[in-house]
Amino acid sequence: MMTLFKKTILFIHRWLGFISGLVVFIVSITGCIFCFQDEIQDAIHSYRKVEVQNKPYIAPSILKAEALKGRKGATASYIYYYGIGRPAGVLVTDKKEGLLFVYQNPYTARITHTESPASNFFVVVEYIHLYLLLPANIGSMVVGISVIIFVVLMITGIVLWWPKRKSDRKRSFTIKWNGRWRRVNYDLHNVLGFYATSVAIILAITGLSIAFDWVREGIYATANLGKAHPEEKVVFKSDSLLNGKMDTTQVINKAYLAAKAGSPNAEMFLIYDDATKAGAVGITAYAQALHYYKSDSYTFDKYTGKLLNRTPHDQKSAGMKMNNMNYDIHVGQILGLPGKIIAFLVSLICASLPVTGFIVWLGKRKKSKSKKVKTVVHRRTVRQHLPAK
Repeated sequence: MMTLFKKTILFIHRWLGFISGLVVFIVSITGCIFCFQDEIQDAIHSYRKVEVQNKPYIAPSILKAEALKGRKGATASYIYYYGIGRPAGVLVTDKKEGLLFVYQNPYTARITHTESPASNFFVVVEYIHLYLLLPANIGSMVVGISVIIFVVLMITGIVLWWPKRKSDRKRSFTIKWNGRWRRVNYDLHNVLGFYATSVAIILAITGLSIAFDWVREGIYATANLGKAHPEEKVVFKSDSLLNGKMDTTQVINKAYLAAKAGSPNAEMFLIYDDATKAGAVGITAYAQALHYYKSDSYTFDKYTGKLLNRTPHDQKSAGMKMNNMNYDIHVGQILGLPGKIIAFLVSLICASLPVTGFIVWLGKRKKSKSKKVKTVVHRRTVRQHLPAK
């Protein structure tokens, strides 16, 4: 007989599953699809690769000017150098066409491809994963709450699955493939759920870190063991009094060269040219292309090119390092290809859990109804055969 405790846990598990099941399925299946998006896009899109040339990359100001050519009133604040054998890119905001990503040859500035991020299949998948295609503030809240519920579901699922007797353990760890389909479905829900739980919770927490600032700050504080690092919270600004008094056309180039000299082994560079008066030029130098964990950060005055701050990876606090590696953990690439495979399989299992769980509930509901019908029929039969009073 099931104890009151387990009955309560089952009630919580069941109804939380009903509440979050559809969102968990959508978020998990899109996460599963997104895991290998870089590899798939590299295979099908030629513009994501360029021929390596034995010369330096062209200056960021030239890339920016080329991307904005013929686009009256357009602006561009983000410039990317994706690494050896990969293109450069400029994120353009155009009044007529909206947000555009312009791919360019980093050695010649020749435009090789222009696309709206919203037309890229994997960007759409990412938006569904993050926001369900709802407005960002609403969508992220719906997804975030559903993921929190999912974490509770994984924990309550382990409590329900946990075998009472040692003799049950072997059966609880394996799927009885030769059983009836309902038994196989039951095992798929319980056994796969057990094996996926530890990784699924990690994926869930890193996802919550993207959705909620308080989770990100919690990870930061926990990794730093509560120790404050106020120097990492300082926002550096340019001297706005110099606005209009300095020739700033070459500042972004100067800043890029300084960052490249400071991080000579970096493969990828992200340049952010803040358009506000006191905004600065921020440059992040990543150790490996398309990986975001190990990076050095630079901030420059947008009017003079003066270095305002440099934070190399090895001088960052444990909390900042944890936050920096969040994306790489979330998609599994922190462990390379094996990590991506693990993230893919666990996401696939997580997508299956609401489905198999619903089938388990449906089967028990039908069984319960069938039992009631049989009981009613039995009682009627008994009454019919009783002697009349």
